[in-house]
Amino acid sequence: MKACEGRIGRVFVIRLEDGDVVPECIERFAKKKRVSVGQAILVGGIGGGDVVVGPRRSEEKRPEPMLLPIDGAHEVVGVGVLAPGEDGKPTLHIHAALGRAGQTMAGCLRHGVTTWLVGEVILYEILGAKVVRIQDKQSGFELLEPKGNK
Repeated sequence: MKACEGRIGRVFVIRLEDGDVVPECIERFAKKKRVSVGQAILVGGIGGGDVVVGPRRSEEKRPEPMLLPIDGAHEVVGVGVLAPGEDGKPTLHIHAALGRAGQTMAGCLRHGVTTWLVGEVILYEILGAKVVRIQDKQSGFELLEPKGNK
């Protein structure tokens, strides 16, 4: 396990509108407000895009993602971690549960997932935490790498 310590800074209340792209919209907001590290909580509706629902084969060291399309409006609740990539830009890793007509799917919201009608986000800024997302050669994922106090 790797860890570092930080403290809560600013807290933002964000309203995503119909068609806004998650997580790009939140990353753009974070860059504009100079939020480097944070936690995002999302509630509302999702209307389109694909959700990563796991690796196709668990034993693969460079997993091929399984994608499920979002077919119509879904209720959503999600939580994510915002951290700078190696290029310094805020990168949001967000997982969510989506529900429609008694069916639920959960997974990673990737680029192209859009808001349906409204999304409400609380973004907590975390100050003093030294973290970066580093490309892991084995998995191909951008993994969170805490630095400093353990």
